[in-house]
Amino acid sequence: MRRFACRLLDTGPVLILAAIAGAGSFTHIRDTASQHGQTGWMSWAIAVCIDLTCVMAARERQRDKKTGRTRSGRLTWPVLVLTGGIVLSLAANLAQADPTVWGWITAATPAAAFLIAISMLERRATRPEPSTATTVPASAPVELLPHQAGEDAQDERDGNLAPALVDYARRVADEHHAKHGKPITGDALRAHLGVSSQLASDLLRTLRTA
Repeated sequence: MRRFACRLLDTGPVLILAAIAGAGSFTHIRDTASQHGQTGWMSWAIAVCIDLTCVMAARERQRDKKTGRTRSGRLTWPVLVLTGGIVLSLAANLAQADPTVWGWITAATPAAAFLIAISMLERRATRPEPSTATTVPASAPVELLPHQAGEDAQDERDGNLAPALVDYARRVADEHHAKHGKPITGDALRAHLGVSSQLASDLLRTLRTA
């Protein structure tokens, strides 16, 4: 209960900001659409489409980061969609403004605040949760395995697993469970350690029976 209250206090202000700013941006988009021939329910539908497109694109960017589909410097489809939604939202907000500098600034504020709130929620969703698990550097398998390749290969042929390799696999599994809230799979363990499927299965079996 205490943890839920802390999370609510941490996320609540951002959600309130997103709701208020989204409502302001929604109104500007709806009014702009209505003034240009899209009257009735269609003006509401256009406003919903643009705002939800921004939210959907931001969530898709988050999924790409989690699954490793995003590459450095690469322009992805969710980024293009999010950019298009931002441009349409700002354009609609500016269309409702008085033709003055402050008129443009104040009219663009709801759209800007809405996008900032969405980016903050996205950033918090991708932030790793604090845990007591030992953090294992990504380069650790490259440093550990070459020095023990002969020993581990011999142990695997003999039906035994090197204690150092088991300990390292256990740390990787604990870190995965703390981060994702579920046990690590054989494929994920194999990919992280850079070992064979058979060795990964043996390690996973050893961890589960330990």
